[in-house]
Amino acid sequence: MSRALHRLAAVLAAAFLLFASWSVAAPRQAAALDPFAGYLMAHFTGESATGEQIYLAHSTDGLRWTDLNNGSPVLLSTVGTRGVRDPALVRSPAGDRYWIVATDLRIASGTSWSDAANRGSTSLVVWESTDLVNWSAPRLLNVAAGITGAGNAWAPEAIWNPATNDYVVYWATNSARDGVTKHRIWYVRTGDFRTFTAPQLYLNRGSGQGVIDTQIIEVPNSTGGYRYYRASADGHITIEASNSVLGSWTTLGNLSHLGISNGTGGGNVVEGPMWAQFNGRDEWALWLDQYATGRGYMPVTSTNLGSTQNFRTRTDYAMGGNRKRHGSILNITAAEQSRVLGRWGSTLPVNRIQSYNVQDRYVRHANFDVRIDPNVSPAQDAQFRVRPGLAGASGTVSFESVNFPGYYLRHYGFDFQLAANDGSGTFAGDATFRQVAGLASASWASFQSYNYPDRYIRHYNYVLRLDPITDAQGRADATFRLTS
Repeated sequence: MSRALHRLAAVLAAAFLLFASWSVAAPRQAAALDPFAGYLMAHFTGESATGEQIYLAHSTDGLRWTDLNNGSPVLLSTVGTRGVRDPALVRSPAGDRYWIVATDLRIASGTSWSDAANRGSTSLVVWESTDLVNWSAPRLLNVAAGITGAGNAWAPEAIWNPATNDYVVYWATNSARDGVTKHRIWYVRTGDFRTFTAPQLYLNRGSGQGVIDTQIIEVPNSTGGYRYYRASADGHITIEASNSVLGSWTTLGNLSHLGISNGTGGGNVVEGPMWAQFNGRDEWALWLDQYATGRGYMPVTSTNLGSTQNFRTRTDYAMGGNRKRHGSILNITAAEQSRVLGRWGSTLPVNRIQSYNVQDRYVRHANFDVRIDPNVSPAQDAQFRVRPGLAGASGTVSFESVNFPGYYLRHYGFDFQLAANDGSGTFAGDATFRQVAGLASASWASFQSYNYPDRYIRHYNYVLRLDPITDAQGRADATFRLTS
């Protein structure tokens, strides 16, 4: 998928009048165009409990990254397998709409790689936004259903195609064709990421060589002479070029001279190629995930994409705290950057929740149940970030786990559990509390339920509950203090 749609936006914007429209055939001019001020990366982190969700990172120079949302997921899939990998960030040509398209896959649920590849989801997960901050509920796009014997739909990308005035969505599907079962790249066309054409074969390597990861960048004024460049993980990291998204492609070479492969010839084995152009200059980075060693992404850069010999390795980069797995990078304007950082850029402190009447004990999760214990080990089980209440009410809070990002304290049947935010209104209400003066001591705090305001968080036999408070014992049990 092109990570340079923004370059096309700058060219097209001058040709369109400013009017409100949701039509991709006649997009309105973006509110803010060049110059671009930063970079936004969407990614997942791995096969942990919440690792297969949507994470964001930000950079001002395209090389050094800071995790957003305190390293927690920003979007959780509640559809399909309830997990997502390989997210692609897509901007409309006018810059007035955005999509995230991702693989519907959750290995952490216990799914085997064989089942995922041969009997997995044939759908992609899609979110939609008009501002990069407020996103729709996720929906499924069953793109591979029309492929005979399709076993999956992995690693999606999308690029605006001016030749057809719509988007080309492409991904890998494992299926039998001409007597060979392997991953090939297929595509559909769509104008709205809801309806789409029948799938067509896009990229098929010879013999038994499969292809899962491929990504295109658009370079309208390329010094290499081509408009589009494609990097594919096909045993090597193969670079191709074309002047048409759906036309013929010319092979330029691979990165074997840098000791980089996708599994052949030894060297640094990588996957998940991810393109980005540096803001304000003719230089490009191709990020490669060093999955074989677990070191995460590394960049190779070039000032002329016309030859693979122009790429060089870099060491002056930093990836932030989270491991970044297969994702995409969007160059963002100052206005877009301001919105994204305003929503997810703050750093929240880590807190513990100390009991008032058993002061050597702290609220902790254990096997996703919630209680108060002394000497909590590991310490992170008793650490939380106090976020604005998920239900959105002013003056309310929610408690997010430090070692299970995206998981919150919530009541269920008036008992407490640590649970993943499923994005529902019910979950938001159950995980939202109003902090008030401590019922047993005004210098401490108590936490009143948002959706059951006659009840408070309290411990009973060291187990956390949501109860009405009617006596002195209850008031003491329902009083806590946030400590660093």
